[in-house]
Amino acid sequence: MTFALAPRILADTAAIASLGLSELRLMDDARFPWLMLVPRKAGAEEIIDLDAAERAALTEEIALVSGALRAVTGCDKLNVGALGNIVRQLHIHVVARFERDAAWPGPVWGAGQAIAYEAAERDRFVQKLRQTLPA
Repeated sequence: MTFALAPRILADTAAIASLGLSELRLMDDARFPWLMLVPRKAGAEEIIDLDAAERAALTEEIALVSGALRAVTGCDKLNVGALGNIVRQLHIHVVARFERDAAWPGPVWGAGQAIAYEAAERDRFVQKLRQTLPA
C-alpha cells in the first residue's frame, strides 16, 4: 500500500512543507489559522497505527508546528486534535485560536461556513510559516 493524501484533505488544504514524518498543510479557511499534519504512513487511521518511533516523531512535529503557528499568529490558545470522523486518514489539526474569533470559546469544527483564503493572503501566511519553521 502506497501513501497518498485523502481526496478531501487535498481539496480542503494547501501544501506548506514536508517534515520528517508528516505533510504539513494549511486548511483553506481564512477565519482560523489552521494547520494539519498528515503522517506519511499508508493505511494509518489512528495514532496507535504508528510505531513507537513514529509516534515520538509525530509528537515532536506537533510541538514544532505549534510553536511556529504561535510565533506567526500571536494566538491566545492552540487547539490540537485528531478526530477523523469524516476523513479516516490519520491527520492532526493544529489551530491558532483567539478570544475574538468566530467560534470562541467553542470548537472550530462545524462553526459556520469556511471562508477561503485569497491567494495572496494564503501565500503570505504560508511563507511566514516556512520562514519560522527550522530548515
